[in-house]
Order: sequence, then structure tokens, then C-alpha cells
Amino acid sequence: MPKILITGRGGCGKSTLVTLLTRSLNKRGNVLVLDADESNLGICNMLGLQPPEMTLMGVLGGRSKIKVKLLSSPDEEKRVFVDNLTIDKLPEECLGGRWPVRYLRIGKIERSLEGCACPMGAVARTLLKELTVGPDEWVLIDTEAGVEHFGRGVPQGVDRVIIVVDPSQEALLLAIKARKLCADLNKDYKVVINKADAAAAAYLRQELAARGMAVAVTIPFLNKIQQANMLGEALTANMGGNEVEALVKMLEE
Repeated sequence: MPKILITGRGGCGKSTLVTLLTRSLNKRGNVLVLDADESNLGICNMLGLQPPEMTLMGVLGGRSKIKVKLLSSPDEEKRVFVDNLTIDKLPEECLGGRWPVRYLRIGKIERSLEGCACPMGAVARTLLKELTVGPDEWVLIDTEAGVEHFGRGVPQGVDRVIIVVDPSQEALLLAIKARKLCADLNKDYKVVINKADAAAAAYLRQELAARGMAVAVTIPFLNKIQQANMLGEALTANMGGNEVEALVKMLEE
């Protein structure tokens, strides 16, 4: 099954959508949630999981070794993982949870003056390009705000992109940009409107349609999700409603 990257502006609900998709997909097989956002710390709480012992960056030797392995050579196909990499071969130290849902952190900003997050992007890009996913397995990639992951080439190794649009002009402009970047990489995409009332959803659908972008599903603003996120509580399967289930069926197709 596919590797799916979720993109959008900060605060649009990417991590929430990843969690709700996970709750639906884990009824169908194993789900690996790949945290490629170097700043966000809340998705473990949403999933109801403890953070893993280490990040993947740490397992690979840290920033200095990553720079040597991935950033000092023009050969972007240079392998840093085992041959025929599958999710059951990922290092146990950087995996949280138990199947059917596991969680992997690429890396996090740990201290001031640490430098740019390019090494983390290089690790995410390489992992996704080398990782083979089985027929009953899914990989969901939660990304940082904006489109910097496109510049780092992270979406090269995914099968589909979900563009999340919340009621804001910034989210609309970012979605249009993300659509172009998906086209550059020849990647299929789906648009999800999130946290919108009826009037806002109608406006966003109209604006997106005018640019040739169809909306897959619209998820309304839900107080129960906002409260759970505010309190750091795990999201449950029934919070997503019919909209998330409909999106999952589209992804299965």
C-alpha cells in the first residue's frame, strides 16, 4: 500500500489528520507514522504513544555523521540503510508503539544554534526512497509547516500527497503552490478542507475549483478534537467521522 505525505500550512491540522487516518487504517493493516517535522512535539500525544528512545538521526550517528553520509557526496543514491529495506527492518530504538501502529521520529531540534534542518530532510528523503511497503502496510508522513520538504526532495519517495487547507488565505495560496510542486515531481495529490464551517468550505471549494483543484473531503471544525488537542489527549477513531473513512476509501483505490 502507499506512502502518503501530508502537507499544509502551520496549524491547518496535518498531525490531526495523520492521527485520524491512522485510527482508520490500522483496522486494515500496519501503519507506520513517520514524523518528519523537526519542531512539532504533539503527535505522540494524539496517537496515545510514548516517544521512542531515539530519533532515526540519533541511530544513524547524529548530525555530523549524517552530513558525511548524505550531504558531502553528490551521489544522492548513496545507501545508508540495509538492502531491501522494509518497515520490519527499521531500528527498534527509534520506533514507538506496537503494531498495528508504530511511530518513528526522523529528528528534532534539540538546542539553540544547532543549524539548519537539512540533514533531517536528507534522512527523510533517503528513507522514503529506499523503503518498500507491503500490501497491508501504510506509511503516513507528517511534515513541517509550508513546502520546504518539497525543496529538500522528501516527496520523491512517496506515492501520494494530501494537501490540507484550513479557512485562511495563506492555506489557499500554499495549496496552489503545493499542487505545482506535486506536478514537478509527477505526484498524485488529494485536497482536504479541514476545520471549516459550511460557508468557509463553500468559499474554499469555489476558489480551489477555479484553479482546477477538486476537493476530496471536507472535515468540519469539531470541538471534541480541539479539546483533546488542547489537553494533550489521544484522538479516538470515532472523532474522524464519515469524512475520514471516505478519504481512506479513496486512498485505497
